[in-house]
Amino acid sequence: MPALLGEQSASTASLAHVERLAARYAVPVEDALLIAINLHGISSDLPRHRARVLARLATAPSVPWQVIVPLNAARSPFRLQDERLTLGGEPIARIERIDADEAVGGYFRDGGRAATLNPNARSRCVGCAFCPNTLEAAADPRLSEERELKELLAALCEQHPRGDLTELREITVSTGCFERERAAVDHLTALRAVLSDHSIEARIGFLTSVLRNEAAFEELAAQAAPFILRLTAECFTRRDLLLKASKATLATSEMARVLQRALGAGHGTSFTYIVGLDDLDALRAGVTALAPYVTEFPNFQVYQSHNSIMAGLRAEGAQELEFYLQARTTIEEIMGSSGLRPAAWECYRPLWYFTFAGESLVGA
Repeated sequence: MPALLGEQSASTASLAHVERLAARYAVPVEDALLIAINLHGISSDLPRHRARVLARLATAPSVPWQVIVPLNAARSPFRLQDERLTLGGEPIARIERIDADEAVGGYFRDGGRAATLNPNARSRCVGCAFCPNTLEAAADPRLSEERELKELLAALCEQHPRGDLTELREITVSTGCFERERAAVDHLTALRAVLSDHSIEARIGFLTSVLRNEAAFEELAAQAAPFILRLTAECFTRRDLLLKASKATLATSEMARVLQRALGAGHGTSFTYIVGLDDLDALRAGVTALAPYVTEFPNFQVYQSHNSIMAGLRAEGAQELEFYLQARTTIEEIMGSSGLRPAAWECYRPLWYFTFAGESLVGA
């Protein structure tokens, strides 16, 4: 079994070891701890698998962080007892809330200024080998009609902290079940019509790899703008092994051209990438190729393995915290000059929390 947290095994991992790695890579220990929690999950007696966990670190209690992790990770060095999270027996955080990570129709982020919609039955998408969706409870709908979109927006409005969706800056469509470009364009066009009927001018974001052609982006510019393509790149190698067909057919060499087409139509651009599936050389080459064509910082996620099969999909060394600190440094070198910076609310499994390349992102 590979060692956890670098040289040490799960049974001997310690806060001091994480502190040494954090110092070696010049990152806050808080960032290293949160990355490690995402990587290893949490061991507990709770009868839950994957859950949304709100934590306050002992060394930076003023800032709460939500992580989505398995709570039955028996070999994890992180242990939850009552409200106390420990590493190697040492308390590192207080857990304030635990919720089941269900696939639901929609939810708010960024203090109610952004919303995520799952309008096409995300929980029933079972294509990619690394995806944990099959482990979630299925509470999300499959929406295809304008009436149903209106009903979803009405439900969201009731959940909003201020009961007003007109202040939303972005509505992100997050789903794995649009298999064809035409279906995606039609849905986004219908969504814009519903938003306009409710005086909601928010930008529409779409996580997808099925939008590829210039004509589709031109149609979206006319019918659904403002719009941002969040290309689901996920990985640059072994794509036929790791991804479902609708994603795998997008070659790594074609990704930059897709982003360019979106830019040419006047859209915003970004991409999602799962750190831990490719080796560091492939990561560097792939991110370098895409970086010139994004208008917002990409969504880089720590890879989580929820079972032994998923663990076997990791790149060599990606079971270790140090791999992710090395990846973080590499991405900072590539993206640093762009001026783009990660926003914590956009990703629940990020590589950055308090700092980016030494720059403060949030006060501790």
